[in-house]
Amino acid sequence: MIAIEREYQAYLDEMKIITIIIPHALHHDDERTFTLECDGDEIPLTIVEKINLNEFIKYICHTQEELIIGSQYWVKDHLQRKTDLQVGAVTRTSAFDEAFYYDGPLGVSYQTNHTTFKLWAPTATGVKLKLIASDRCNQEIIDLTREEKGVWKVEVHRDLEHSLYTYLVCINLQWKEAVDPYAVAVTANGEEGVIIDLNKTKRLEKKLSPLENAVDSVIYETHIRDLTIHPNSGASRKGTYLGAAEMGTKTRNGTATGLSYIKELGVTHIELLPLHDFAGVDELGKKVEYNWGYNPLHYNVPDGSYSTNPHDPYSRINELKQLIETIHQNGLRVIVDVVYNHVYERETSSFEKVVPGYYFRHDEHGMPSNGTGVGNDIASERKMVRKFILDSVLFWLKEYQVDGFRFDLMGILDMDTMNEIRSAVDLIDPSVLLIGEGWDLNTPLPNERKANIHNQSSLPRIGQFNDWFRDCIKGSTFNTYDLGYALGNEHYYDMALQVLAGSIGVNHHEGLFSEPNQSVNYVESHDNHTLWDKLAVCLQNEDPSNIQKYHRLATVMVLLSQGIPFLHSGQEFFRTKKGEGNSYKSSDEINQLDWDRKDEFCHHVDYIKGIIAIRLSHRAFRLPAADLIRKHMCFLSLKKPLIGWILQDVDSYGPCQSIAVFLNPTKTAEVITLPDGDWRIVADDEKSGIIPINHVKEKLELKPISTYVLFKD
Repeated sequence: MIAIEREYQAYLDEMKIITIIIPHALHHDDERTFTLECDGDEIPLTIVEKINLNEFIKYICHTQEELIIGSQYWVKDHLQRKTDLQVGAVTRTSAFDEAFYYDGPLGVSYQTNHTTFKLWAPTATGVKLKLIASDRCNQEIIDLTREEKGVWKVEVHRDLEHSLYTYLVCINLQWKEAVDPYAVAVTANGEEGVIIDLNKTKRLEKKLSPLENAVDSVIYETHIRDLTIHPNSGASRKGTYLGAAEMGTKTRNGTATGLSYIKELGVTHIELLPLHDFAGVDELGKKVEYNWGYNPLHYNVPDGSYSTNPHDPYSRINELKQLIETIHQNGLRVIVDVVYNHVYERETSSFEKVVPGYYFRHDEHGMPSNGTGVGNDIASERKMVRKFILDSVLFWLKEYQVDGFRFDLMGILDMDTMNEIRSAVDLIDPSVLLIGEGWDLNTPLPNERKANIHNQSSLPRIGQFNDWFRDCIKGSTFNTYDLGYALGNEHYYDMALQVLAGSIGVNHHEGLFSEPNQSVNYVESHDNHTLWDKLAVCLQNEDPSNIQKYHRLATVMVLLSQGIPFLHSGQEFFRTKKGEGNSYKSSDEINQLDWDRKDEFCHHVDYIKGIIAIRLSHRAFRLPAADLIRKHMCFLSLKKPLIGWILQDVDSYGPCQSIAVFLNPTKTAEVITLPDGDWRIVADDEKSGIIPINHVKEKLELKPISTYVLFKD
């Protein structure tokens, strides 16, 4: 079929509503009638409304007949001028969603003697399989057969392992070539799907100690390339999955780097920036480009830029699995950053080519919405979009044995989708973490359906990045010169009390969250300036040692607050991106983890390591419920802006009766009166860890810009 020159346009906008748009130049009388033709049959159309536009006249027409979507219809006017009936806004109607929801498997099912292909394309009038030999010496075109619910299927009875494939889909008289949205392997740069036998890839078996609650986590966010690309990372395969999996790597001074270092640090989870196939880095080039990975191409395929051989579709899969297995063998868990809220380019995406208009939201004018800021918003509320997201999450969970998902711009997604993911994941492993960016974004989804912070009460056991915590402790992310509580700003004192208690509402204040496992506490992530770079600007005239202390105090508050602590990799050694606030495609020199800097600030690293150990040593820092926080956490009456709290009557949560924490964000020493008893200091202004540093009773001097943690038997 070849696209025709259309004198006028006709669109199916609802199941029985057709919109016809005619240029004024063709409109010569008011006695116009329209009929619908299909396979020789004619169906009269009733004109419901006529609308005069600037250059066109629009007719809204109705038909009594049940149209068969996927059949070719023609619209004919009273002068016998014909145009094809194009698929229009009908794909965005609930009736379409109901009629074509398919609950079965999609994609490729490989067997050595036959392979089954299934593609959901309900608006297509034809679908063909383009099958290419692995050596590209020959190709063939095979017709698929339409089955129920708009699914097209074909079986090829021979061994197709290593064959390449795409689909040719005919919609609105135009053929377009698309990669299978459900592809699990692709060629370099994602240009074609590849048929592989997943059973031949590495089989993963997870053996980790139980994770009772999300608040037992300490998350460490990193980027696969950043982790090892530094010249002194000690890794032999820098910037790759296998480089990130290397153990025993060391700096020039002989201290641990990479995964060995992260293990020593004591965190529980490594969160990896997007590693599904993305645009922005030429997999076959010299990797001079850099990208965080928020340009999704193929959601179920590891990106080839981190592979040692992008040409081999098995290589990237096995190498990523090797990384995950190594992380698990070292007692750590893996969170993957997933980007289901948008695609790289809507027009060229497989979704838009296969079912135009369905997978994306549109505004009241029919234009693509842009709440994500990148030109498109995924319509997760539609049934087959939700099915795709759910299928993809479960694929990563089962095939790659990941332990959690961080949902980029989760506020674009709808609550039903996120809650269905939570329920489905729980059937496999309830300890899997689900966290996301619950920002309130300007997308056409009704406010009450958005998976954002405002609707957290309807999103149980789904963590949200707590911007209240972030901006209260370090100061506004979007005002570089705004100082937070940890930087000595007393204005944030009352809010600091709330975020330290998990943002669940204490002392008769309303909370941001219902439970502490919904609060992901952080002051720094891959987005925006690092904390160090913010301090370098807003504290330009401050003593360098004080800047380090302010930085450390903010990080300690992340780790000692109720909720889920989140660290940006290198935060513990004052990571800098040389002032760059948005380094998503900056150079390695900007984005790399500087392992020399880790050695330079090793005493600060040791301090943060000690605070992590303190947190994980005692359940009282990780109270799993809001009522337990209100019961066991009591703030002391101290001179502002000092903060002190007691975790009291916590026998059932660890081997001591009471824990006291004190924060001094001022540049002067302050003496406080301690609650009765003999106290063991496990953290002061210089050292931290689970082994007591000193004993004290009655009075305690808090050094300037410092943290103290004390235990009482």
